[in-house]
Amino acid sequence: MATIRKIKLLITNKPVIEGAGVHLNRVFGFNNEQLFDPFLLLDDFRSDSPADYIKGFPWHPHRGIETITYVLKGDVEHGDSLGNSGIISSGDVQWMTAGSGIIHQEMPQGDRHGSMHGFQLWANLPADCKMMQPHYRDIADEKIPRIEQDNGVTIKIIAGTVDGVSGPVSDIVINPQYLDCSIPAGTTFKHRLSADYTAFIYVIGGTGIVDQKTVSNGMLALFEEGDAIEIIAEKEPLRCLLLAGKPLKEPIAWRGPIVMNTQSELELAFQEYQDGTFIKHQ
Repeated sequence: MATIRKIKLLITNKPVIEGAGVHLNRVFGFNNEQLFDPFLLLDDFRSDSPADYIKGFPWHPHRGIETITYVLKGDVEHGDSLGNSGIISSGDVQWMTAGSGIIHQEMPQGDRHGSMHGFQLWANLPADCKMMQPHYRDIADEKIPRIEQDNGVTIKIIAGTVDGVSGPVSDIVINPQYLDCSIPAGTTFKHRLSADYTAFIYVIGGTGIVDQKTVSNGMLALFEEGDAIEIIAEKEPLRCLLLAGKPLKEPIAWRGPIVMNTQSELELAFQEYQDGTFIKHQ
């Protein structure tokens, strides 16, 4: 019999300003990274006002992490110092492995109604992969499988496997699950997980019950260890992002957009950025 996970931490997002003046809501990051290992940060940038996001995230470096951008509405233009460029649009995902170092920019454009809805997740890289070659996985919405379970729950599978169906993102060290789950009113959704993996849900619509506690839009529930999680949508549908990954259990040295294992590695990264020797792979 599956052990249903209890809630370890229940939090609500908080407004912050990042980049060149982007107003968004931070769900977690910077002060509780060990709790969410291997995940580092989650930002919610849903807005219907271009003034909140149009200044974007001009050129900046990353090293030692992966950034995962999931767009629900609008367009995000991106480019980098290696010559890559493009646009991710509604429903698309960009999984960027910064590895040894990349300098890039992300400029949200919104849609024709001025809406820009999406999320950015940061995942850590283990010590032996920190300096790997950077690369991108740009995944169009139509390439991401969706399944509907017998109880009417629909799941968009970005990474991981559900009911024998696997998402397009694979071969990631932390073996993540990244699911966009829609649960009809009056339905209980039970999902099995590796017992020792870090797992949380972030609610992006509706209200429900988890571990006898009410969760609603903008709230995150981080779970204790166990075999499965259970989410109940009572009087209205509930939509959530479900994330799980294998903890790295390594030391973290973090400043701004760079995450390493030691303070000396962190200082070296910033020195190289200033010296113009930051980029290791072309």
